[in-house]
Amino acid sequence: MSLRKLDYLSRSQIQKLHRLKSDRNAQRVLKNMSDYLNSFKDGENIYYLNEEGRERVGATKAMKKTTQARHYIMRNTLYIGYGCPSTWKNEIKLEVKGKVTVIADAIFMVNKQYHIVEVDHTQKMVKNKGKIERYKQLIELNVFEKKPKFIWITTTELRRKQLQQACEGLDARVYTVKDFI
Repeated sequence: MSLRKLDYLSRSQIQKLHRLKSDRNAQRVLKNMSDYLNSFKDGENIYYLNEEGRERVGATKAMKKTTQARHYIMRNTLYIGYGCPSTWKNEIKLEVKGKVTVIADAIFMVNKQYHIVEVDHTQKMVKNKGKIERYKQLIELNVFEKKPKFIWITTTELRRKQLQQACEGLDARVYTVKDFI
C-alpha cells in the first residue's frame, strides 16, 4: 500500500515506514514480496509495484525504471521526515482559472494551513523561481485561508541558498537530502 501511495521507495524508506528494524529483516520482507515488486539500483535498491502488485493493491498507475524516480524518492524523504501526514497528497494542481496555475509536488494540511512540498532534483533554477513567483501570485489572490508554508528539498548547499533567496517573503524551509541522512 505504501508503494501505491508513494510510487517509488528505497529499501531504507520502506524499512523506516514499516519499522522493519534491521537491514537484514527489511531484505527478508522485500524478498518475500518479490512477486509483486520490481526494483533497480540507484545508490540503493528502489522498489515499485509490478503488474501483479498493482492488481493486488488496486493501483492503476504503472511505474517503470526511470531517472525521475530520484524525484519521487526525495519527495518521499520529506513525507517520512514530516511524520507521514495523513492529509498528504501528491501532484496537486492549484489554480485561479485563467490567471495562475501551479502543480505542487505534494501538499498536506496542519491546523488548517497548507504545507506545500517542492522537490528540486534536476530542475533549472529559473523554472523553480517561476514556480515560486506563481505561488506568490496565488497568495496575493487570496487562494489560501492562511498563508501556506513551503517545504523544499534540493541536492546541494548552493541550490539551497538560491531557493532560500527566491523564497524571500514566504514561510519556507529548504532542506538538502543530506539533512535526512
